[in-house]
Amino acid sequence: MDAVSPGLDPVTLSVLASGLAGIAEEMGTLLVRSAYSSNIKERRDCSAALFDADGRMVAQAAHVPVHLGALYESVRVVAERGAALSSGARSGPESSGAGSGPESFKAGSGPESFKAGSGPESFKARSGPGDVWVLNDPFAGGNHLPDVTLVSPITLPPRAAGRDPKEEGSGAAADWDGEVIGYAATRAHHSDMGGMRPGSMPADSREIFAEGLIIPPVRLIQAGEWQDDILELICANSRTPDLRRGDLRAQAAANRLAGIRLAELAERYGAATVLTAFAEVLRYGERRGRALVALLPDGRYEAASELEGDGADDVDIPLRVAVTVAGDSLTVDFTGTSPAVRGNVNCPRAVTRSACCFALRVLLPDDVPANDGTYAPLTVVTEPGSLVDARRPSAVVAGNVETSQRIADTVLIALGQAVAAARGPGGPEEPAREVHGPADEATVLPVLPAQGQGTMNNLVIGGDGWTYYETLAGGAGASARGPGPSGVHVGMTNTLNTPIEALELEYPLRVERYELDETTAGAGLHPGGAGLVRAIRALAPATLSVLTDRRRHAPQGAAGGGPGAVGHDDVDGEPLPPKASRPLAAGSVVTIRTPGGGGWGPPPAG
Repeated sequence: MDAVSPGLDPVTLSVLASGLAGIAEEMGTLLVRSAYSSNIKERRDCSAALFDADGRMVAQAAHVPVHLGALYESVRVVAERGAALSSGARSGPESSGAGSGPESFKAGSGPESFKAGSGPESFKARSGPGDVWVLNDPFAGGNHLPDVTLVSPITLPPRAAGRDPKEEGSGAAADWDGEVIGYAATRAHHSDMGGMRPGSMPADSREIFAEGLIIPPVRLIQAGEWQDDILELICANSRTPDLRRGDLRAQAAANRLAGIRLAELAERYGAATVLTAFAEVLRYGERRGRALVALLPDGRYEAASELEGDGADDVDIPLRVAVTVAGDSLTVDFTGTSPAVRGNVNCPRAVTRSACCFALRVLLPDDVPANDGTYAPLTVVTEPGSLVDARRPSAVVAGNVETSQRIADTVLIALGQAVAAARGPGGPEEPAREVHGPADEATVLPVLPAQGQGTMNNLVIGGDGWTYYETLAGGAGASARGPGPSGVHVGMTNTLNTPIEALELEYPLRVERYELDETTAGAGLHPGGAGLVRAIRALAPATLSVLTDRRRHAPQGAAGGGPGAVGHDDVDGEPLPPKASRPLAAGSVVTIRTPGGGGWGPPPAG
């Protein structure tokens, strides 16, 4: 990693870049170890990231893609809310950009529109040391209601800012004391936020109000003091209030740790140096991202797919994508995609952006940092009011978990055409050509694998005072390098399973079957990964919700490989549609069979 700024050499920049990434990872570790609910402490369904004062993500933990690509929007609306409070202007969901905005937006520079009137000068008067904001509104910075986000403005104490508080006006760095130099943000999936069904993941919601408590950006902590009325309001609307209280405190602790660690870096290297590192890390990410896109041939690459019902109507819903490569820029256009639907597979625009960022990230080498600079080459075009740019009061709970997966898969189909145009088809009979970027950086176009399971297989079982939520793993696609992994989370999720011991200890449930199903793997020279089977018996009356996909349309193979098997869900042998909610009697067994991954290359003869 090189630097061009005077006084910041490549070694120092590399150390600081690693330090920033380390802060994000430590935030995530603290959150996981401090959380109360099994969905966070066992499954790690949470994310953490650092942002600069202009709302650009500079470092993230290796957590959940659907969270991370949308977090910039949370920081943006928090800063706008703080600026509005400072000026006395009204700021609510509609005035903060919720449900409105341009049809085309820069995925890597959404915060560009956020700079004016929302940086340190306008925000510090009403949001400063010790403030923590909470939100989950999908149309004002969130993605779906169970994902609760905490955003903390970071200010430096006098010593870390580069001056001695005993000596007025002294110090080697600018007087950063009291100014917002960045933000810490955590997002975690809370297993119940109220609404019409336990788990706040109903299959049959028709508008956002049925999906749970909506929290606009408000201060949960002000000047270090918990706002107990806000905390208790949130907890009172959950079926599991003690877990909500504990998980929120864990998120707040993770945000606070980020401020401490950033102050330590500033004290060691100087605030000005750390802020320069922010800018240089973003610049480096942008250079690497553009170098990758520049390897793709200019042109327009189209792809289409479908979602299997929306919970209201069990019919396929079309998704259309056109990817245009022009030099080192990439435009993803969803014109022609279905309008928003009656059910809850609609996507807020920020979730669509997350899926597009993930698709680009798949092409990038592992050493490229994931930050807003990396995604600067990407522009996303959506039609307001469409499936991928839903507006209030559309139901969106499944859009975050299922539509995001389908968006990512569809964009990757289009990008795969561009990669094939650059490298050749890359099949067994014609190995792909290596396509390299600049000699000083390892930018090489990969051959994309076959499709993975393409669904999160969301399973929710809840009763009186308890809620179990899990996304279930499946098969990943095979590639030219070898077979696809079995029983893994792929795409927009990056979580773990709930261990049987933890599940049975915490809930009135018993796991009766949990194994890989080798019959689901797509055939090929390199077979796809296998899906799994998980059967759970309810030991008490409960409510069941499933939000799944790939139950009719199989994950496709590549280079002549066969498709993976579709998934299947049932209760006591009675098949369920892909999206379903219903009562569950004590003694009933829910069985989820997840899809397998596609194979790569024609299967061996015989």
